[in-house]
Amino acid sequence: MATPAIRTFRKLEGLFCVYKPAGVHWKLVRDSIETNLLKGLNAAPSQPLPHEVRLLAQPRHESEASKGLTVSAVSVPVLSKHPLVTGPEFQHIRVGVGHRLDTFSSGVLVLAVGNGNKALNDFYTTRVTRDYTLEAEFGTATDNFTNTGRVVERSTYDHITQDKLERVLSMLEGVNQKTLLTYSSIDMRSQEAYEMAVQGLLGPEGKSTPILTGLRCIRFQPPNFTLEVQCLNETQKYLRKIVHEIGLELRSTAVCNGVRCTRDGLFTLQDALIHHHWTAADVMQAIQLYHSTKKNKKPSKAANKTSALQTSEDNITETQQKLYFAML
Repeated sequence: MATPAIRTFRKLEGLFCVYKPAGVHWKLVRDSIETNLLKGLNAAPSQPLPHEVRLLAQPRHESEASKGLTVSAVSVPVLSKHPLVTGPEFQHIRVGVGHRLDTFSSGVLVLAVGNGNKALNDFYTTRVTRDYTLEAEFGTATDNFTNTGRVVERSTYDHITQDKLERVLSMLEGVNQKTLLTYSSIDMRSQEAYEMAVQGLLGPEGKSTPILTGLRCIRFQPPNFTLEVQCLNETQKYLRKIVHEIGLELRSTAVCNGVRCTRDGLFTLQDALIHHHWTAADVMQAIQLYHSTKKNKKPSKAANKTSALQTSEDNITETQQKLYFAML
């Protein structure tokens, strides 16, 4: 018979996401959540102690000593099963981490509990895209492409306009879209390639070089500007390097002030649990919501491979169609 703690753990198995703040390593986030989950599981009411029958000697008077030993069957609790003897029922649970965010970055961090780790592996075998918001600043270059690094160069930026920035972004997006088609393991002259290009589903199978599938400027207030990026197989260091390269293309320099992941596959900032909600009850609620959403969608086999792309890829479809015809 399952104990209350085991029944609670079964409800915790699945995927959920949290908001990782900047300046905190992802391992500390995972360890904090694991500790909170263990506290919640072990706080569940314990089962009553089992009893066993023992033969105990009955007390007797000195006058009855000659009559021999008298015993009786008595039901007593098994103290070896007491929580103070056995310790907590759960001493370790496996909390898996999805696409990792470095210390400098913040945003959506996907986690898995128990059997959810298998679902996490299956989740990342599909072509999962992620959205980022990059806060950047013109006029400075550092050794690690961040505003906290050692300054190696300063430059002017008065000549940079939003139109010039948009042209550079369009150029980078076009180059990456061609790379996206190059890594697709499909014959570009086949009917399958045409149908996938129409739906905007062309892309690499498995690992590839980092690819930007979308890039646009959402705020331009020199020297500061903000970029919205959609990408595949990226690292946050690569994104910061992109900001540096944008500065060079504009005959200036640029550093990244912040990287925030706003979407990882199906998980968005609206789904992410902040630090005050890293409790067993809130995690359980988030996992149950994930399961109910997954059941309601019931994706087809074709949509299963690309379920993580359905949120914000409408802008890719037209570009992929143009590039597809250009490569024929």
